[in-house]
Amino acid sequence: MLRSRRRDWFRRLLAPRPRLTIVVIAFNMHREIKRTLYTLDSRYQRNIKSADYEVIVVDNGSEIPLSASELQSDFDGQLRIMRLPSGSPSPVTAVNAGVAAARAAHVAVMVDGARMVSPGLLRGFLDALKIHAEGFVYTLGWHLGDEPQNISMTKGYNQAVEDRLLRSFDWRKNGYQLFEHACLAMSCRQGWFSKISESNCFAMSRKQFQRLGGFEARFQSPGGGLVNLDFFSRAILNPLLTPIVLLGEGSFHQFHGGVATNVVRKDHPWERFQSEYQAIRGDVFKAPDYVPIYYGSVPPEAHKFLSGKDA
Repeated sequence: MLRSRRRDWFRRLLAPRPRLTIVVIAFNMHREIKRTLYTLDSRYQRNIKSADYEVIVVDNGSEIPLSASELQSDFDGQLRIMRLPSGSPSPVTAVNAGVAAARAAHVAVMVDGARMVSPGLLRGFLDALKIHAEGFVYTLGWHLGDEPQNISMTKGYNQAVEDRLLRSFDWRKNGYQLFEHACLAMSCRQGWFSKISESNCFAMSRKQFQRLGGFEARFQSPGGGLVNLDFFSRAILNPLLTPIVLLGEGSFHQFHGGVATNVVRKDHPWERFQSEYQAIRGDVFKAPDYVPIYYGSVPPEAHKFLSGKDA
């Protein structure tokens, strides 16, 4: 075992440095992480080589640890699995640890590993960051199903329904079809040309991430509370960073019992999250005001979202 680990360490040391590291946070999502990783595989992502990027999955204390050998055997590309001990219900430590372990100069962060992504996402990140090396490139989020899952779950939507939905079309061959079977998340319901307050899949320079202090360690609510909104606001308003919306790409939330995405609206923990935010920042959270740059193209499957409304 020790000899194998040494070989892996030397192999990574001698391998060419990737251009982008994707940090994916996972907690008790064995069903979902396999689909997420499939959409990050170089056989699914378009116009990009496996040598261009690496993926780090940080297992944030799952009750049953993710199997590194199982996930790596099915993945075509550079994949590492980091395991953190159980303890904090917040992903903050996991995000910061994943970014610290990144080998690339630019990182993409997926704070919720239950999100599948569209097939041009990584190419879009790299192209946008090539134009704006100090860009903060962000995507919008969708929920699988006809309605946001906080609503659809009250009408019977669950993992079994979602499994049938994903079997009903060939998303593995054409991931843009995910747009045809999803709806905008409530936080993004006005679409690409609106100002959103958080992104569950963004990319930026690793150096700038660390200069911002990473994710604030004091956010310890389940799921991180408003930590993702806090980081988004600090990054989007930083004068050294250029906010860039990646058009035509996005992430798609799988139903997995998320503390904010998969609870009915009357039980949503927003007030508790807001109280924690106020205790840390001294004021209630307010959506940032900014003007982004738009980059990319919109595939036909996503045209219905150009107006910011579902078809």
